[in-house]
Amino acid sequence: MIRTGGRSVELERVTAAYLRPVEPEVVPGPAPAERRRARQVHDTLLSFTEVADAMGGRRPANPLSAMASNTSKPYQAQLIARHGFYTPATLISDDPDEVLGFVDRHRGAVYKSTSGIRSVVTAFDPARDAGRLNRLRWCPVQFQEHLDGPDVRVHVVGDRALAVLVDSAAVDYRYARLQVGADARLRPYELGDDIAGRCAALAADPGLPFAGVDLKLLPDGRIACFEVNPSPGFSWYEAETGLPIAAAVADWLLTPAC
Repeated sequence: MIRTGGRSVELERVTAAYLRPVEPEVVPGPAPAERRRARQVHDTLLSFTEVADAMGGRRPANPLSAMASNTSKPYQAQLIARHGFYTPATLISDDPDEVLGFVDRHRGAVYKSTSGIRSVVTAFDPARDAGRLNRLRWCPVQFQEHLDGPDVRVHVVGDRALAVLVDSAAVDYRYARLQVGADARLRPYELGDDIAGRCAALAADPGLPFAGVDLKLLPDGRIACFEVNPSPGFSWYEAETGLPIAAAVADWLLTPAC
């Protein structure tokens, strides 16, 4: 049973759960004793969601064990390739000379976090970045070939795929105003049954009933995939396009598990 704010909920009555966990340690303010208590509650609830599916009739979206696939971008790249998407040439390195060679071979590159921690995807600028490469000795960074073409964010909910086409000149359209001085423009996009099915299968591979799949439509017709986000912030995409993403999540949660 969960008791909070004077309300009690028997766990056997919980049929579905939508998880967006926040580590208690990052919440400002609580005293040490409160923080320890918060950690106990946090871990107990997460433990429940890990076994809920095995208890029958319960649908967690998404268990933390399934979200763990996003802690390693190289691991995710292997899952992505399995489903027929192109994965950009990638180098993870702490060697400045190796990075410069990679950038030269691919006539440019972008760099980003290797883990699931959010970072701003940035184009490598020799004038700005070459002198900072010695910092790699303390923190290896992921470099990838710079791909051209529009971005598409696909929100997979169960077997549904709700896609958004992004119009922006920014390397990282989430920070378009910072990078190019204008916000990205979003509109609904029709994926087609084949790509939609592949996105749904890709999300299901690590056990994610709800995921944000990041695609890029390359000029030669190939479709690249960068990431499968297990905790996608979808409200911006829904507000800009009217796509019923939240309703799709609610429908999935309310549908009885098989």
